[in-house]
Amino acid sequence: MHISEGVLSGAVLIAGAGLSTVGVGIGIRNLDYDQIPKVGLLSAVFFVASLVHIPVGPASAHLVLSGLCGLLLGWTAFPAILVGLSLQALLFQFGGLTTLGANTFNIAFPAVVLGVTVGKLVNNENPAIRMTAEFICGAGSILFSGLLVALSLFATGKAFLPASKLVILAHIPIMLIEGLITVFVVEFVRKVRPEILSPA
Repeated sequence: MHISEGVLSGAVLIAGAGLSTVGVGIGIRNLDYDQIPKVGLLSAVFFVASLVHIPVGPASAHLVLSGLCGLLLGWTAFPAILVGLSLQALLFQFGGLTTLGANTFNIAFPAVVLGVTVGKLVNNENPAIRMTAEFICGAGSILFSGLLVALSLFATGKAFLPASKLVILAHIPIMLIEGLITVFVVEFVRKVRPEILSPA
């Protein structure tokens, strides 16, 4: 999901930075003091999950768990993902500081949209509906993020069209894995700490 330094055009970088600034601002405004430990924990989970990555053209493929973040955090997933991406850029040179805005938006926005919309079904009493919603949140976040990464590359130049297609194809197996992980984690949390699943 990370787009490397020196790939995106100035216009795409500025748009990504602006949109991420708005998202992070909304997330911080909605951040309650009691939520800080949960946000910090999920930011760490995101950071660790994204460490093992496979280069795919100008981007990379790896576990993200952004859907889980969006499901449990809502808009506060924006600052959580920004912190994780910043540490990855500074410590391991994944992505980069100039692409931080675009990478944050591409990963956090789908997570928030699906977490806020589909997440309403996570507390449904019907297990089939509940687990389907959890799977859609995990898998859909990766699909939506892959499309945004592809769009960012394509908006930079038509020469990136093959790489854009490759990014989407490389994330199909990751979508399925993330969907299953999200179902497993949310169902486990439901048994041990159900209060965490209160609407984000």
